[in-house]
Amino acid sequence: MEINRDTYLKALLDSRHNNLIKVITGLRRVGKSYTLFTIFKRKLIADGVDENHIIEMAFDDYANREYRNPDKFFSYVKSRITDKGMYYILLDEVQMLDEFVDVLNGFLHIGNVDVYITGSNAKFLSKDIVTEFRGRGTQIRINPLTFREFMSVYAGDAFHGWTEYIQYGGLPMVVLAETPERKAAILKELVDELYISDILNRNRIKNDAELSDLFRIIASNIGALTNPMKLSNTFKSEKHVDIKSETINRYIEYFKDSFLIEESTRFDIKGKKYINTPHKYYFNDVGLRNSVLNFRQVEPTHLMENIIYNELRARGFSVDVGDVVVNSKLSEGKSQRKHLEVDFVCNSGFRRYYIQSALELPTEEKRQQELNSLLSIKDGFRKIIIVGGIAPTYQDENGVLMLNVFDFLLKENSLEA
Repeated sequence: MEINRDTYLKALLDSRHNNLIKVITGLRRVGKSYTLFTIFKRKLIADGVDENHIIEMAFDDYANREYRNPDKFFSYVKSRITDKGMYYILLDEVQMLDEFVDVLNGFLHIGNVDVYITGSNAKFLSKDIVTEFRGRGTQIRINPLTFREFMSVYAGDAFHGWTEYIQYGGLPMVVLAETPERKAAILKELVDELYISDILNRNRIKNDAELSDLFRIIASNIGALTNPMKLSNTFKSEKHVDIKSETINRYIEYFKDSFLIEESTRFDIKGKKYINTPHKYYFNDVGLRNSVLNFRQVEPTHLMENIIYNELRARGFSVDVGDVVVNSKLSEGKSQRKHLEVDFVCNSGFRRYYIQSALELPTEEKRQQELNSLLSIKDGFRKIIIVGGIAPTYQDENGVLMLNVFDFLLKENSLEA
């Protein structure tokens, strides 16, 4: 069964012939190679590209080991270019090619080649890979399946699909596994034997227990404001371990570089400035987060917030945590400054949305609580509360869009509804 990845296919097609190296990055096992070598290649052929004009190389294939020599590979590619038509060079595990940066930059001097690469070593598991190409590369990041992509291959309805998605997430190999037991086993293997092992090995970390413990602490506090000092104090109080905040900050950077988590920064909406600390952390895949905690903390409220964050990022928004300062009057002419939070301040070009996540709004008091921070913002950008369950989508008397989570996740232009 093939999963539709139209978003990334469009990104690849839109980047054709831009005189840059297309670097496909993302979490391991997210489907980078399949998207490039199967979906994208098939589209090129369907659009009339001659197969002889598609030059592929998987450097991890033992049969191709001789081409890991940069001179031999460069000569091989040159020998394949026999006319003035456009040639597409698709390379997998390119880090196994010696002097790969110089070789790839060399291809940019050939006028009729278009280069696309994937890899899985430390450099290619880093969000900063394009800096290797000195401004000659562009990054196309592939994420786990969104809920809409997940539902394209799920046999049941959205409600049953949601139950499975918030439990096991959207990694393609997990989604396609047939039983819950197998899904859980794959996630555990990926966390223990791939992701954490990668970080330990490439960063030469000796104390793997501290790293794993920190990963679990972050997993149990998704969507909560925190900082390295607070996490350091947690280690002292819960683990009776003294670990410096500088070390914690470095470990967090390793998790971010590996695309396991993302950091959302606080933004003072009225003051229009960033607040350096604390931050929120969200998992790139909620199934991995649940696996880290042995599926003992599957909390719909926090997981829905994480999934909304991932969906907004997949749609191309930068996403911050909003901070709204309001002054409330007390008795005897005194006033009190209060900080209200907006879950997501989303920006893309000239578009901005203020969004709250609420699993349910059972009472008017809870509804007003979610509204307070939004109604304290006096600019004209759209304000939205995304609500779980079967709550209907409608615009309330304040002009706030009450948006059902399924409408949000399954309809591409749901924020403009």
